[in-house]
This record gives sequence, C-alpha cells and structure tokens, in this order.
Amino acid sequence: MTSQQTIGQLAQSAGVHVQTIRYYERRKLLSPQGRRPSGYRLYDEEAQARIRFIKHAQGLGFTLREIGELLSLRFKTGTRCGDIRRTTQDKLRDIEARIKELQTWARALRSLIRTCRAGQTIEQCRIVSHLEKQHRVTVRAKKRT
Repeated sequence: MTSQQTIGQLAQSAGVHVQTIRYYERRKLLSPQGRRPSGYRLYDEEAQARIRFIKHAQGLGFTLREIGELLSLRFKTGTRCGDIRRTTQDKLRDIEARIKELQTWARALRSLIRTCRAGQTIEQCRIVSHLEKQHRVTVRAKKRT
C-alpha cells in the first residue's frame, strides 16, 4: 500500500510551498489521489515524482504550459521517445534564439557604455540621449500603424 501525504506534508517533502501545489493543481499538472473525510487532500508518491519532474523541467527553461504537454505525452499510451525529443528540440531552438537576442542586446549595451563620458552632466549623457531618441522613434512608429 502506498503512503499518502497531506498537502503540507507533500510540500515539505518536495521542497515547495503549499500554494505551489495548489497552483499546479489549478494548471492541471497535479491532482490529489483522494481526500480524507475531513476534506484534506491526499497525495501519493506519484505526486512527489511529478513535482520533481516539473521542477527539473522548469530548471531547463520549460514553461508550465510546455511541462503540461510533456506530462501529457509522458502518460499518453503510444507515446514514443521521439515525441518528447521533438518537444525538447523545439525548446532548444527557442532558447538558442533567445540567446542570440540577448547577445545582440549585450553588444548594443557595450557600445552605449563605450560612448559614456562619466564626468559629463546628465544632460550630456549619451546613454540617456540614445534611450530617449530610441523611445521617440518607437513611439512615432507605433503612431503610424
């Protein structure tokens, strides 16, 4: 027979807050196995395994929506490893695109920092001037559309 835990016990053993477990339930990532006559939710070892899965997947950059998809695939009859692989490859492509975007931002910031003359007044600050100029360009472009 499997041991059952209350939500508080599960939260403590899994290293998360009770509110996290309730949130996962609302997102349909986790569900109690039953309830005590008093109404307390009861969870089995599978719930703790799911929480570990969720936390590990989050650590790799998966969103809760994506994690829900992975869990659905995990427990769907006929799912093959290739199905999970495709989802993971999609995530890797997203992360690599994000890295490129961040690298572009880093180059732009380095360039701005090189223009800075620290002794100048704020009115002469090239960083502030650039940011204000970019904001005006963005606002004008939005007004045209």
